[in-house]
Amino acid sequence: MPDVILFDLFGVIARNQSQAAKRTLAETADAPVTAFWDAYWRLRAPYDLGQITGAEYWRWVATALGTTFDGDRVTALIAADVASWSAVDDAMVALIERVNAAGTHLALLSNVPEELASHYEQHHARWLRHFDLIAFSCRIGRAKPDADAFLWCCRALGLAPDRLLFIDDRAENINAADRLGLHTHLFTDPAAAARAIDATTAGRRSSRLASPVPPLHQTDRRLSSWPVSE
Repeated sequence: MPDVILFDLFGVIARNQSQAAKRTLAETADAPVTAFWDAYWRLRAPYDLGQITGAEYWRWVATALGTTFDGDRVTALIAADVASWSAVDDAMVALIERVNAAGTHLALLSNVPEELASHYEQHHARWLRHFDLIAFSCRIGRAKPDADAFLWCCRALGLAPDRLLFIDDRAENINAADRLGLHTHLFTDPAAAARAIDATTAGRRSSRLASPVPPLHQTDRRLSSWPVSE
């Protein structure tokens, strides 16, 4: 039976971009909508992995669109992008708090660039504190659905894959976790997630992890944002 619930962030705890937020982003870029979103997602992976900065990412997007963004435009785009991913599902936050209060250990694995990671650390420390491990892709240099993103979490927690229940809203991520032996739940809504978690933890005495996540080597501090500070 799983010892840790491993959550995705966006589309599970935090909401995906709304149509209004997406319109604001495209308008801020002053770009055709279809071309903008093609460049936005096609160039996103190195940004999520922490290989390029936000300014570099948006200048890549500008080049793909055949234009340039000055410093003010880049700053506005970063702000609009962060805002577009900032809405949190209060029902999921309540579920996290309930499950953790019952003694279940929690971890987080999210594909996220540095600006968004910092935003969540600054504005959502109240509920992020419930997670024993936070693995932001920009900090660990690995992103879903790559197998090593999941294995990095297993190593950091000191657990075999079958000791984790992974909850994500994207089928490709669920399938990748399945292949590694993690228990999985494809997220659709908080009520279904609660049922999956309750079924997993039923009959199991709550217990602490055998040991805390080991401290990272001095040269690898950016690999993880755990533990979250106020």
